[in-house]
Amino acid sequence: MSQLTAYVGTYTNGDSKGIYRFSFDPTSGVIDTPELVAELEGPTYLTISQDNQYLYAVAKSDEGGGIAAYQITDNEELEFINSVISDGPSPCHVSLDNDSSTLFSANYHRGQADVYPISNYGHLENPSSTVTHTGSGPNQERQEKAHAHYAGLTPDGKFVVVCDLGTDKVAIYRLDGQGLIPFQEIFVKPGSGPRHIAFHPNGKYAYVNAELSSEIIVFEYKHGELKEIQTVGTLPEDFLGDNTSGALHLSNDGKFIYVSNRGHDSVYVYEIDESTGMITFRSSVTSGGEHPRDFIFDPSGKYMFVANKDSSNIVMYIKDDNTGRLTKTEKEISIPNPVCIKFLHYR
Repeated sequence: MSQLTAYVGTYTNGDSKGIYRFSFDPTSGVIDTPELVAELEGPTYLTISQDNQYLYAVAKSDEGGGIAAYQITDNEELEFINSVISDGPSPCHVSLDNDSSTLFSANYHRGQADVYPISNYGHLENPSSTVTHTGSGPNQERQEKAHAHYAGLTPDGKFVVVCDLGTDKVAIYRLDGQGLIPFQEIFVKPGSGPRHIAFHPNGKYAYVNAELSSEIIVFEYKHGELKEIQTVGTLPEDFLGDNTSGALHLSNDGKFIYVSNRGHDSVYVYEIDESTGMITFRSSVTSGGEHPRDFIFDPSGKYMFVANKDSSNIVMYIKDDNTGRLTKTEKEISIPNPVCIKFLHYR
């Protein structure tokens, strides 16, 4: 595998100016100096089309919040296409369907999920469907109302899952064309705050990280329905400080699942029993900075990059294929307030 390219979304309420890019050679481990490739306010989450032609980012402006579309050029620069902005706060999460013809977003402050059609040449259209959640949870500071934090497709491509931190709900909608039809609602432990969901490559299991309770909730998945089967904590029993779960991702081979802890500033590693979907704690490692908001494996699956928002660094780790254990390297990247890392797709 030759040189790999990644784009980094950031918070821009400090020194950051938008979206950054870095290149990485998985053979030598050399990381090129990152550079700014798009000036944009608040591009906290990114998604890239499967054909590597387009990048979509959360965006803010004087008019409100929404999504910005970019073409990825032959030399991997970003050329602005258009944006769809509406009054109010911007989304916190974006994802694409399998053929990159539809974009899904979750808006934390509005408590809603939107569906954006994508027309020719990556052009974003106005939302074709919007669902707005109502309700609250027992955590009066964080769950005073609905807070949608994730919106994305199930592996079969037939349903959209929305994780709502504010109402302790995981909602599933049937995707009808480019519209969302309510299908199932799962309420998890009160006060847990479901943040993101990740599906196993076999399509049979799903994993939700509970931001407020610092847990992973394991589900069986079949035909658009989730069934809770296990809950596991993501902190040492003697930890007494404040912590919120940041992100969770599976290893490329589906053998292990990883979750970041913000406060404890660590990444926890669990082995997955592929016959039952249940998980067992195996190891942990420091995040190498403060507030590990998100992380990602490179396309080879050998290296993990952890984005520490508050210390403005991205730290590289090597994964052991047999145990899933992460070993921190001496290599890191300085980018202001990094949040989301996305590599170009390689086949």
